[in-house]
Amino acid sequence: MAQGKGVETTQTQRGAPSVFPEGQNGGTDLSSTYFHHKVPIPDDDSQMWFSFRKLWAFTGPGFLMSIAYLDPGNIESDLQSGAKAGFKLLWVLLGATIIGLLLQRLAARLGVVTGMHLAEVCNRQYPTVPRIVLWLMVELAIIGSDMQEVIGCAIAFNLLSSGRIPLWGGVLITIIDTFVFLFLDKYGLRKLEAFFGVLITIMAITFGYEYVMVRPDQGELLKGMFMPYCEGCGPVQLEQAVGIVGAVIMPHNIYLHSALVKSRQIDRSSKKELKEANKYFFIESTIALFLSFLINVFVVAVFAEAVYGRTNIEVHDICNATGILHLDLFPLNNETLQVDIYKGGVVLGCIFGPAALYIWAVGILAAGQSSTMTGTYSGQFVMEGFLNLRWSRFSRVLLTRSIAITPTLLVAIFQDVTHLTGMNDFLNVLQSMQVIYLFHLYLTGRVRSDGSACKSTNLNPSLMSTSQFNTNTQP
Repeated sequence: MAQGKGVETTQTQRGAPSVFPEGQNGGTDLSSTYFHHKVPIPDDDSQMWFSFRKLWAFTGPGFLMSIAYLDPGNIESDLQSGAKAGFKLLWVLLGATIIGLLLQRLAARLGVVTGMHLAEVCNRQYPTVPRIVLWLMVELAIIGSDMQEVIGCAIAFNLLSSGRIPLWGGVLITIIDTFVFLFLDKYGLRKLEAFFGVLITIMAITFGYEYVMVRPDQGELLKGMFMPYCEGCGPVQLEQAVGIVGAVIMPHNIYLHSALVKSRQIDRSSKKELKEANKYFFIESTIALFLSFLINVFVVAVFAEAVYGRTNIEVHDICNATGILHLDLFPLNNETLQVDIYKGGVVLGCIFGPAALYIWAVGILAAGQSSTMTGTYSGQFVMEGFLNLRWSRFSRVLLTRSIAITPTLLVAIFQDVTHLTGMNDFLNVLQSMQVIYLFHLYLTGRVRSDGSACKSTNLNPSLMSTSQFNTNTQP
């Protein structure tokens, strides 16, 4: 790959202003957490508006960010939406994804222009008390998301082993493999991004397979996606709609994306490079979130077509005829079937064969493992930014995993899978409330993507007239 145009240390040596001077926080940049080197952007002297070589160089942060739109909490929300409302809430999923893209664009622009991520900007903008309160809220969202990821992985291990691995055993396995996967970035940033790309591909193939097998009604799907109306819906569907927003727009993901974009070499004294970086990061984020939206639609459509309107006794008879185990999950009554990640996989296995069950479990495992890793990275950035505190990844994972896994493990040991998966609905609604606060944060203008929020900080008075704080630098 061609050499880049410069890095922040080089800019400082040339005398160009740096928004985030090296050594400001303990002598090092955030490379100790996520990236050990920055990806160079190839020179392209042509006057073309678009370059695939440059898009490839900028590709990576958006796809890591999009993992949060595909975690087990999202999958749980998707299948619940399809099972409880059919195709009627697809427009909520579409709207939430579009809003998420706008927020991710703001986050990426903030990181590109200022050289700081959102948590660092909040550290400089807010007094101590509101800053600590905001940090605690974000940590709560991260822990809630972490619990969903652990639940998803534990259920996937249980399904793949045909029940031989108990739920509490899956929780313990997830603790161990998290530490293993987190050290993959030692082999290089691009290799780590490629690994996440493989996990997204696995999810697309597995859930896409289920979609093709079920063959949902395309007319109803398009109607539910583009007609913002929910005929015959009640409190159950309303709660599900709120949960969709919380599942799709992860509050901590805003902080993560604003930090990930710092992994590219950008000369922030160049107005042209800032505009170019914002353009390509937006294109990449759009592609990544479009793929995540398709995968979410696959899951909603599968359960809307296969499960919506079915009764317990109907599914019980189907499972009994095919010889699938877990008949105890379906009572002999005519009540409407209630599904979750675990029961949903069993239902797919009963209706479409054992292969559908195992393919479903593989997709859930890929979703859980990938989101576990990005959640840990976002937690590290949040802690460093808000508190100016640097912990090793091992210490950070140990703390958050202990908080998240303790209640999850207790439920897995002393309760059944219904109680374990039932936690997801509550956690999705909780994160919806976090999203509302983030909207308030942006709308009040305290943190703006054009860097103007930093004008009142004490970073460096000489920067106030430079191009990185000019709103016209944004395309």
